[in-house]
Amino acid sequence: MVSFQAFCDIIVSNPFLAIVMVLVLGIIFVNGATDAANAIAEPVGTRAINVDTAIRMSVVCNFIGLAGMSLISTAVADTMSGMVDFGGDDHAALVALAAAAVAIVSWASIAWVFGIPTSESHALIAGLTGAALAVHGDLGGVNMGEWVKVIYGLVLSTVGGFFVGWLFAKAIPPICENMDRRRANRFFRRMQVIGAAGAATLHGAQDGQKFMSMAMMGIALAAGLKTTDLTYPLWIEVICAAMMAIGTGVGGKRIIKKVGMDMVQLEQYQGFAASFSTMISLLLATFTGLPVSTTHTSSASMMGAGAAKDVHSVNWGVAKEMVYTWLFTFPGCGVLGFAMAKLFLAIF
Repeated sequence: MVSFQAFCDIIVSNPFLAIVMVLVLGIIFVNGATDAANAIAEPVGTRAINVDTAIRMSVVCNFIGLAGMSLISTAVADTMSGMVDFGGDDHAALVALAAAAVAIVSWASIAWVFGIPTSESHALIAGLTGAALAVHGDLGGVNMGEWVKVIYGLVLSTVGGFFVGWLFAKAIPPICENMDRRRANRFFRRMQVIGAAGAATLHGAQDGQKFMSMAMMGIALAAGLKTTDLTYPLWIEVICAAMMAIGTGVGGKRIIKKVGMDMVQLEQYQGFAASFSTMISLLLATFTGLPVSTTHTSSASMMGAGAAKDVHSVNWGVAKEMVYTWLFTFPGCGVLGFAMAKLFLAIF
């Protein structure tokens, strides 16, 4: 395990690592401003909780999720660290990693400016893959056994999120048919806040582990260690969790409005269905090591819960805009990562 003092010594001997770490922390900040906000969009959209309180809740839960889950399981981080191979030249690998980070930050920042909740998880995977291809010149830099988990995660987050949200929202009305409406709404209002808190915690566990693995890859390459035998010290968990929390606090409102208010209008029970659908999907993915997108999962769950009552309650125009962004993320950020890696390798 790399201590903080050892990390500082590595930076002194290899200053390029400092650039990589700043870039990785920038990605985590943008992830907090975009992906983290999706986990708390449902209760804000149904006015079960105000946006400022939701953001404060998200900050705390994301921090707990990353720091706490890393003590239980690092399956997602292990999947990410084994997904690509930057070759045997540690300096070239570190340069390529920096190039991938620039590509990811650029892609995510553009999406944030336009208020589109793109997936930093998939941008991370695409950017790293593009950079690894640039180093190797062929598919030798990609571990397809680990990469295929991305496809499994994509199916779970979109198809699974949509249908679980749809099923919950379909099942609740007949179950609660004879209940007092006001009491039922109060119950679902409280429960969807709890569900959103759980989803925010699992977002910290999922995305926090992904980006923490990228930071540790940089440290391992700079120190000449094997990236397949990484351990994750507490200090790196705290730094990554804190940066994600700051990003959510600074930039979360824009994405919350896009997803929670513009995409679909939900009643209290539908918000509950969407929140718990998101939480269940993220929990399953985290413990099985599948790298999924909180953006995909939350948005799909909300669309499923909304469509269960009335397909016209979903703004399919906004939904289509999101789908296009998701579809373009893999090729777009992958090409950007490839081009940046080629440029950085020529310069450095």
